[in-house]
Amino acid sequence: MNEIIRKRRSIRKYDLADLDDNMLEKVRAQFGVVKPLYPDIRYSIDIVGKTRGLFGVKAPGYLVFGSEEKEGAYENIGFIGQQLDLFFSGSGFGSCWLGTAKPSEKEASALPHVICMAFGDPEEPLYRDISEFKRKTLSEICEGDDDRLEAARLAPSGMNAQDWFFVAENGKIHCYRKKPNPVVGLVLNKMSCINMGIALCHIAEESGDFHLAKEENAQIRKGYVYSGTVN
Repeated sequence: MNEIIRKRRSIRKYDLADLDDNMLEKVRAQFGVVKPLYPDIRYSIDIVGKTRGLFGVKAPGYLVFGSEEKEGAYENIGFIGQQLDLFFSGSGFGSCWLGTAKPSEKEASALPHVICMAFGDPEEPLYRDISEFKRKTLSEICEGDDDRLEAARLAPSGMNAQDWFFVAENGKIHCYRKKPNPVVGLVLNKMSCINMGIALCHIAEESGDFHLAKEENAQIRKGYVYSGTVN
């Protein structure tokens, strides 16, 4: 398994000194390296110095993700953003998804805001032992066997919801996300989609040739929404 996936952790304490130009250059360069889940969906990534919202994390910098409103947009952002999260961790920087934060500064992009991510030099341990992960067991989130599912199990998710389910068969992984409660559907549906994109990123990291598509005869699972099948 990808070494960073095995030891990354969400960082919530940072050195608040201004980010140096060298670091910012490396981050911006990575924007051109990440691969979208859906190449036809327009998205944006900007760097800002402040955010607002509940459960805020003080950091020297934040990524602001925007996207056109289109089916698959939130999964796409989760997929792209998690690549950057792994980049930060692998480069010695900390990062943390911020589900309720919004930028305090005017965004450079005109695309609708989706989510933020804090980043910077960590002031707490950057890595953890795999035994320190607080995650559901594989039997709770999947059926069938596929080595890539352990990477998905270790993926971060909003409020650690781990609201996904996977069915592995014949070299394929059918992916489902939990259907949110209608009362709070708009907020949780958005995060559920982002969570799925994050998990798919971890699966992609473990796949030699990653491809996601929807199959017409995919099994229906009560209480879940079918997101697609990884070949």
